[in-house]
Amino acid sequence: MRPIRLLVPVAALLTAAAAPANTARWGEPGHRMIGEAAGRALPADMPAFFRNAAADFGYLNPEPDRWREFGEVALDSALGIGTSFEHFVDFEGVPDAAFAAPHRYEYLKRLRAVNKDETAGLLPFRILELVQTLRVEWRLWRVTTDPATRTRIEARIVNDAGILGHYVGDGANPHHTTIHHNGWVGDNPKGYATDRRTHYRFESAYVQGHVALADVQPLVTAAPVVFDNVRGATMAYLRTTFGQLETLYDLDKLEAFDERTQGAGHKKFVVGRLAAGATMLRDLWVTAYVTSGNPVPARPR
Repeated sequence: MRPIRLLVPVAALLTAAAAPANTARWGEPGHRMIGEAAGRALPADMPAFFRNAAADFGYLNPEPDRWREFGEVALDSALGIGTSFEHFVDFEGVPDAAFAAPHRYEYLKRLRAVNKDETAGLLPFRILELVQTLRVEWRLWRVTTDPATRTRIEARIVNDAGILGHYVGDGANPHHTTIHHNGWVGDNPKGYATDRRTHYRFESAYVQGHVALADVQPLVTAAPVVFDNVRGATMAYLRTTFGQLETLYDLDKLEAFDERTQGAGHKKFVVGRLAAGATMLRDLWVTAYVTSGNPVPARPR
């Protein structure tokens, strides 16, 4: 069943590390860097509780991968496999009309209507849903006068911002935007890697061995962007990542990604992808906060 595909990199990592579930899992270091780098790049006019949560964002960013712990999947696959569709989107062959669907269920309906694979992934919709969740929470925060209630809302905002970070981080890795998620499949005229550890070698082994937060932070853009169209910005971000797919495989062909890789171009590419994820995450957070202050559209009659 296709959703299991996104459990493969985690399985490989746990096997390689000989560690229990929920330790090292981008793998956990990459996700942590994206969350913390985004938190450290917030503008001064964001509320202080949020600006002070960078370490929390680093911890929370890998959380949706922790939910797919193998012991829990063995008890019931509803969470571990059922939610794995939210971590990726396969751009190959999915019509634009499907991405224009108002919500995830209409998206799946449109895929069925054109005989496309319903397991093409839900990543764009998961990102949109969480940005909207944050915007609602910021609206509540703005109008709440009770200190205890405000504290509870702030906890929800930090948590959901951190969870959003996971999916935005996934969207920075070209493997999460393609059918070629773990080795090239089908016609392969360029002779790209086909081994079933490709995803792990790039996302986990290489990052853990070569990249630190200090590499990523300087590349996060200084000035945040407030998006007029969150859906359009999300799709543009994911399509840009998809456009980096062959660059990833070209680099891997030149010198395989793993903990021993020495190529300078490899590190530049990986750090750039992590920084792109942190920049997009920071911008989505700022967008949710700023636009929560806009007038709420009137309820349709």
